[in-house]
Amino acid sequence: MTTFVISVPGTFVHEVTAAERAAVVAYLRPSDPQHTALGQLEELDILTVHDNGTFTLRLEMEADDSQSAERHAKRVAAAALREAGIAEDQAPLGPTAVTGIDT
Repeated sequence: MTTFVISVPGTFVHEVTAAERAAVVAYLRPSDPQHTALGQLEELDILTVHDNGTFTLRLEMEADDSQSAERHAKRVAAAALREAGIAEDQAPLGPTAVTGIDT
């Protein structure tokens, strides 16, 4: 197994509240990339939201390969948004990317 840091981009269609952001981060806390050497070095945040409504989730995933890690990260990201009360059509996710590998 390898530890991957996966970036999951998306766009908030509506403005999200501080409570919604906090709920997303709380759900994702076990996948915090700060647990990896790359996350500590780069000071990666779980959630970054830009002024235009785009956002990036950065997640630590254990997997046998990068494709499995990316698929799992997207599922976890979608679940976090749902848990926060944000509908799928209100925060569509884009293609994932491997941000780093922590061996």
